[in-house]
Amino acid sequence: MAIIAPDIAIDLGTSNTQVYVKRKGVVLDEPTLMVVQDGKKKSVKAFGDDAKLMLGRTTGEYSAVRPLEEGVIRDYDMTEYMLEFFIRKAIGTSRLVRPRGWITIPSRVTAVERKAVREAAENAGIRRGALHLIDKPFAAALGSGLPVFEPRGSMVVDIGGGTTEVAVISLGGIVISRSIRTGGVKMDAAIIEYIKREFNMLIGDRTAEDVKFDLGAALQMTDTRRAFVRGRDLVTNLPQTVEINSNMILDALREPCQEILAAIQFVLERTPPELAGDVMRSGIHLTGGGALLCGMDRFIASELDMPVLLAKEPMECTILGIGHLSENIDWLQRMTTGLVQRDEEN
Repeated sequence: MAIIAPDIAIDLGTSNTQVYVKRKGVVLDEPTLMVVQDGKKKSVKAFGDDAKLMLGRTTGEYSAVRPLEEGVIRDYDMTEYMLEFFIRKAIGTSRLVRPRGWITIPSRVTAVERKAVREAAENAGIRRGALHLIDKPFAAALGSGLPVFEPRGSMVVDIGGGTTEVAVISLGGIVISRSIRTGGVKMDAAIIEYIKREFNMLIGDRTAEDVKFDLGAALQMTDTRRAFVRGRDLVTNLPQTVEINSNMILDALREPCQEILAAIQFVLERTPPELAGDVMRSGIHLTGGGALLCGMDRFIASELDMPVLLAKEPMECTILGIGHLSENIDWLQRMTTGLVQRDEEN
């Protein structure tokens, strides 16, 4: 039996959490979701995939909880429980020495929010004094194969569940970045609100996510797709079914897509000329689950008149990037001071 636990990297996202174990690769990819029994002392009934199966189907005494909101911790205790569960599931518990850890954080988090992530991770099983907090856009750029350590500008747009991170990276550091609280979750909320407004019908988060995958797009498609959606009539409170089409969902997603575009424009306008020239040549690189929205790359390219490339595995870029850092600790010395937040206590 190994005495020392293997190094572990965690992409802690609003919608999904992925875990990378050194020399094994990505071993876990599950929703950042829990089902909790309500009461004076909350007890957790299910985590991750098991919790998602119960989403929208729980009884009155149970509720679904997302411990992270817009990329930051909303419920500290629940986040700690969830991290402990995922760490144990990834590497087990029969180790005398706890693992070193790498965790991604949004680039805009405050010192208080960083401290909350650090304390939750250490209480969940990461070795004290051996935790690195890495900015999400840097990890995404590294995982997508961009030359982050070279004297060349690379632009990455990571569209996650709770946030969209836009950054220009060069020489191992972030030159300029923008983090907005718009992502897949806000897109789902926009679909829920649209159907509520147009049809006076309420649908759940899971249904909205399915509609986004099936009919969602960032720009007008040549064919019009249709689907039937079931929900609850807000007048009669009875089940209702309505037919919707892709043009409706395009209208619903217009605002979040425009917010992402505005963030990209903000960063481009403030990028130094030499690095802007590099970005014009190499293009904008899209990562994250939100980048898979149909036509998102073409929408940004048409609005900005510059090349936009979708990463080969957009949903795994961030976890692979932070995983590569756990495999190559010497790379930390090549990163700009301040990009790596390391716990030096004890």
